[in-house]
Amino acid sequence: MRKGMLEYSIMLLLRAKPCYSSDIIDELEHANLIVVEGTLYPLLNRLKKEGILDYEWQESSAGPPRKYYRLTEAGLQALAQLDESWCNLSSTVTHIKEKNNSLPTIKDTEL
Repeated sequence: MRKGMLEYSIMLLLRAKPCYSSDIIDELEHANLIVVEGTLYPLLNRLKKEGILDYEWQESSAGPPRKYYRLTEAGLQALAQLDESWCNLSSTVTHIKEKNNSLPTIKDTEL
C-alpha cells in the first residue's frame, strides 16, 4: 500500500511542476511521508522506463547540472486513473468508517 501511495504522491507533485529528486524528498517529508534516496531513485527509474516520467538536465548555480523529473503525457493519463482509483477507495473507506463508528467495538462487548 505504501509503495502505491508513494508512486501516486510523486506523480501528484510532478503534475504541478518538474522537480529535482531532493525537492521531491523534501515535499514528501513536509507531508509526513518519509522517503530516502535508496527508495526514491529506483522508483523514479522504474517510472521512467514505463514512460510515466521523463527528465531533463538543468544547469545549477551550486554545482553540476541537475536532473529534473516531469510527467509525460502517458504519466498524466496514468495519474488520472490513479486519481479515480483513489477517489473510489477513499469514498469506500470513509463510508465503512462512518457507518461503523457508532457500533460497539469488540472490547466493548463480551466475547
